[in-house]
Amino acid sequence: MLKSNDPGMMVVRYVVVALVLLFPLAEGSAQDYEFGNLKIVHPWSRATHKGAKAGAGYLRIENRGKTPDRLIAVESAIAKHAMIHQSKMENGIMKMLRVSNGLEIPAAGAAELKPGSYHIMFTGLKKPLVEGEPFKVTLNFEKAGKFDVEFTVESMAAPSLGKSKGEHHMHMQDGAASGQKKH
Repeated sequence: MLKSNDPGMMVVRYVVVALVLLFPLAEGSAQDYEFGNLKIVHPWSRATHKGAKAGAGYLRIENRGKTPDRLIAVESAIAKHAMIHQSKMENGIMKMLRVSNGLEIPAAGAAELKPGSYHIMFTGLKKPLVEGEPFKVTLNFEKAGKFDVEFTVESMAAPSLGKSKGEHHMHMQDGAASGQKKH
């Protein structure tokens, strides 16, 4: 049996501490962030194919405050443009609309950016999004201000809403009537 001052026991302690510190990295899960009343939960993206010019980012934004806030802009060095988008099914056609007036985060509520719904669209990717290689994104909120978060890149097969039996076509639409714009 090792005693607390035994050199072997010290090695065991260092190994245990190293494993505790490294375990979250080995797990590969996205990190959560808190900024005042806002909590950013699991920011992630799917890996893209070589040569892809666009990718998408997803996360959950929780507002623990008594007043709403609004995600008004996003920026990232991985792409020429980063925009808030909404995917919406209309008459059997999936339409992707740019949300130009921002995304409201209700007081004591949340906004979910997920596949098939609201998301961050990265266009003009400077390089492919590679599984396991995180990237930084700046989220700009109307009231809370700007915050940098790191998105985890998951596999191309990461869960999504999936397609229904019929084929759907993606269509970019000018959503001016709803305060949204084509990019």
